[in-house]
Amino acid sequence: MLADALEHLVRGIVDNPDDVRVSAKNNRRGETLEVRVHQEDLGRVIGRQGRTARALRTVVAALADGEPVRVDVVDTDRRRG
Repeated sequence: MLADALEHLVRGIVDNPDDVRVSAKNNRRGETLEVRVHQEDLGRVIGRQGRTARALRTVVAALADGEPVRVDVVDTDRRRG
């Protein structure tokens, strides 16, 4: 449910909503939601000084109802070496 909600929020922000992918992984510390977007939308999802990413994390934490959850915005640019 959290992954779907996060995907919905991110799709509303970006210019390429079909490229948005949110995957959920469970680990010892709780759930991790990895957000992947089109490279051109990365700055849009992070926002100035990380404000948009922080706001997304706040909303997801509220929806998680006290359960530990982490939101990672993944940079998928493969050209870096």
